[in-house]
Amino acid sequence: MTITAKPVPGSQLLTPQDHALILIDYQSQMSFATHSIDAINLRNNAGLIARAAASFKVPTILTTVAEKSFSGPMFAEVTEPFPGQALIDRTSMNTWEDAAVIKQVNAIGKTRLVFGGLWTSVCIVGPTLSALEQGFEVYVVADACGDVSLEAHNRAMDRMIQAGARPMTSLQYLLELQRDWARTETYESTTGIAKIYGGSYGLGVIYAKTMFHAEGG
Repeated sequence: MTITAKPVPGSQLLTPQDHALILIDYQSQMSFATHSIDAINLRNNAGLIARAAASFKVPTILTTVAEKSFSGPMFAEVTEPFPGQALIDRTSMNTWEDAAVIKQVNAIGKTRLVFGGLWTSVCIVGPTLSALEQGFEVYVVADACGDVSLEAHNRAMDRMIQAGARPMTSLQYLLELQRDWARTETYESTTGIAKIYGGSYGLGVIYAKTMFHAEGG
């Protein structure tokens, strides 16, 4: 059997138009007991995917749990890219059981969802398993999630992957949305986000642009 290769992307790759991003419980109280990832990396990675979604105009839901009574405000890194957007505050640990969130999911109308938040084993497992059962495609940004231990995070990721969720990372999310450096309309925004939030890769972008006036990733 002969297979002919074609210069087209695979259907499992994300595009800015084909999904919604749901960011869950990036709050002070939830981060205090998060030990699978340090707070600096967690805030950085959460900020990276929030900035990426805002830059590419991905419909994004921001939701908190018990914001006023217990868990505290959402990270500024997550809310600042969406000025004026209302946060949906819940009582349920499982975001998918909140009617206001589901109303917004249905209004957006995307069957492909990307999740990030705290904690992986509760706030992300709950909606991921629920959405998958209802026929949605789900991606989880693993390094923008955290849990009370590395074991808790890893077992939660295993459980979701076994159910059909697709894991990815925060920098991967940004670059997958860009995917072609010839897309000049988002080039400056993408490299700008990478410079600030992209770690060593971002430093490489700064170096290349400064020393060699390089274009592209």
